[in-house]
Amino acid sequence: MRLALIFASLIAAGAACATDAVQNADRLMQKYQGDVPGAALLVLKDGKPLLRKGYGLADLERHAKVTPDTDFRLASVSKQFSAAAILLLAEDGKLKLDDSIRHWLPSLPATTDKVTLKQLLDHTGGLIDYEDLIPPNQTAQLDDQDVLRMLSATPRSYFPPGSAYRYSNTGYVLLGLVVEKASGQTLQDFLKQRIFTPLHMDHTLLYVHDAKTVPHRAYGYSWTKGRWLRTDQSLTSATRGDGGIYSNIDDLSRWDAALYDDRLLSDASRKAAFSPHVKVTGEPYEASYGYGWRITGDTLWHSGESIGFRNVIVRWPKQHLTVILLSNRNDPEPYQTVLKIAQPFLGK
Repeated sequence: MRLALIFASLIAAGAACATDAVQNADRLMQKYQGDVPGAALLVLKDGKPLLRKGYGLADLERHAKVTPDTDFRLASVSKQFSAAAILLLAEDGKLKLDDSIRHWLPSLPATTDKVTLKQLLDHTGGLIDYEDLIPPNQTAQLDDQDVLRMLSATPRSYFPPGSAYRYSNTGYVLLGLVVEKASGQTLQDFLKQRIFTPLHMDHTLLYVHDAKTVPHRAYGYSWTKGRWLRTDQSLTSATRGDGGIYSNIDDLSRWDAALYDDRLLSDASRKAAFSPHVKVTGEPYEASYGYGWRITGDTLWHSGESIGFRNVIVRWPKQHLTVILLSNRNDPEPYQTVLKIAQPFLGK
């Protein structure tokens, strides 16, 4: 009888702690609540959702609420999928990480001969940011071929390949084009066939304008002159490998699960993706960079930011804890919020 009482008290204490952790998360998510652009939040522990919730609105004009099914533009959280695609092709023997980018995209200038796929994966290629090459009178959205044309006409670079770190959307756009060359498929079809479908990420897609409709789509907003203004697209919103994926928290839970075993990537590929290849510089957070992942202490994480969207996924693999926050607004930046949300769940 005494043992039963002890067990009952332990269960009650655990339930109280869990309730406190959820209430803490709700307090931290207060800015996203109400008739404002919102967010979807997922806390996974040992593969199980401890908190799975939508806050605020996905579409202000239609007053559509955010739910766990809401699809957000992932922005740079997409980079981990582009990196995984390259690693899958390396496993297939279709390419090598030490290949020159010019081997796959020969229109690039000779100055890129020594830039490898590996260096594009960890942002040490030194290629010029394509955003800085956009003509001042540009009004149409850029696509990947536009980026390739601009880089092909730009023989300069920031530094010799492999000698420094500089975060590069350019590199990941080019990696997406390499996936197409090496696989013989469009990037969107390769990602669907090799990653999304096998993992049953049925509501995730690489968005291509006028080709696919995003289900349960959140639209991006920015706080401008005292009101929320829809800012869903910009000149750079049509490029793919650097940030074009839409997904929701439920599908991302399946992605997270696949990163613990070899159902998708081999142990060697996962180790390569999660290893600190270079120290991150020029960014506000102390980190190293793997392939599509930042590494800080015991965490693997990546943020994603585009006009009207702010997202982050943070994983504590040793604790088997993951927190994902997707939002359709320009502020606040969610990384610190996620760290605070995770704190009560760590060590349990």
